[in-house]
Amino acid sequence: MAAVAARLDLDGNRIRPMTICMIGAGGFIGSHLCEKLMAETPHTVLAVDVYNDKIKHLLDLPAPATEAGQEARHQPWHGRIQFHRLNIKHDYRLEGLIKMSNLTINLAAICTPADYNTRPLDTIYSNFIDALPVVRYCSENNKRLIHFSTCEVYGKTIGSFLPKDHPLRTEPEFYVLMEDASPCIFGPLEKQRWSYACAKQLIERLIYAEGAENGLGFTIVRPFNWIGPRMDFIPGIDGPSEGVPRVLACFSNNLLRHEPLKLVDGGQSQRTFVYIKDAIEAVLLMIENPARANGQIFNVGNPNNEVTVKQLAEIMTRVYSKVSGEPPLGVPTIDVSSKEFYGEGYDDSDKRIPDMTIINKQLGWNPKTSLWDLLDSTLTYQHRTYAEAIRRAMAKPVASS
Repeated sequence: MAAVAARLDLDGNRIRPMTICMIGAGGFIGSHLCEKLMAETPHTVLAVDVYNDKIKHLLDLPAPATEAGQEARHQPWHGRIQFHRLNIKHDYRLEGLIKMSNLTINLAAICTPADYNTRPLDTIYSNFIDALPVVRYCSENNKRLIHFSTCEVYGKTIGSFLPKDHPLRTEPEFYVLMEDASPCIFGPLEKQRWSYACAKQLIERLIYAEGAENGLGFTIVRPFNWIGPRMDFIPGIDGPSEGVPRVLACFSNNLLRHEPLKLVDGGQSQRTFVYIKDAIEAVLLMIENPARANGQIFNVGNPNNEVTVKQLAEIMTRVYSKVSGEPPLGVPTIDVSSKEFYGEGYDDSDKRIPDMTIINKQLGWNPKTSLWDLLDSTLTYQHRTYAEAIRRAMAKPVASS
């Protein structure tokens, strides 16, 4: 049998197998990252989460009874992923798992905008207080940390404070977001929507300080709207009926139910979207190139996929019609106020366009997938996974009071 070629990093050095403690491994990003690590690398993952639904297909489940002499079949990555069901808020086992690992990746967070207003305390605790022990354990035990933050730490652009017709609004220096130069600008305290961004910014500052004072090896990731299969929940099907997921799942839910898509405040906010599989390529480069990634903050997004939320709704309506074979609604969207949709205290940023200079220079990474293609892939998954369940749910008679 031919020898397997050694995996090399970007500088031509052999990549040695490592053990990775992945906190939040059962979520959207974690599940895709686990798949990538199992399929393409020799690394071992200690998968930490309270749920494992999205990674069950990767785990070695108990083998069914077999005929005498028949060997149980295992995954090709048998033994390289172990699931540890624990809540990092109050579990003494966490430090032990971090000690056993070469690298810790922290993906755990409350990151749904509807929660920022209604659960600001939980949001702050989840994104700052609960992350403190992870940072401390990595620093005290000299373990490397990749911490997932958010593009929301940038808050509002400088350009958003200029008059709407001001010519400087169109100058990139007033709206393109740079890791090492752009200020973090948030709304007033009564706008509790910024509780998430403030908590994320403070944990970033603490990690940076641990690196400066105590030598912590760290990388901070700022995702700009990573989109793909398994993202978020569909209310009443695989999540709470009263829940409000993020924009893609909100719009998907409306499309699956043949309802108009709700545009908050007219859907004028501008966003960029990147395909999860492109983004995971960037994370793998960070994992396997510590000499280039340590001490860095990376924007990970696709500035070529910029649209307003309203334009996103229009494109999703067309893509879903193609995927499902169903005609689009006659009235595809309706406007709702942010107060009506999110509750009191909502505020928003105008644009989120990432500067890609640092990640391109350090890791040579660029996103590849167009907005249409990533929505095609995602909505194909959403339709295949949820359409029948939603049809059944909508067909159930409503109990009379």
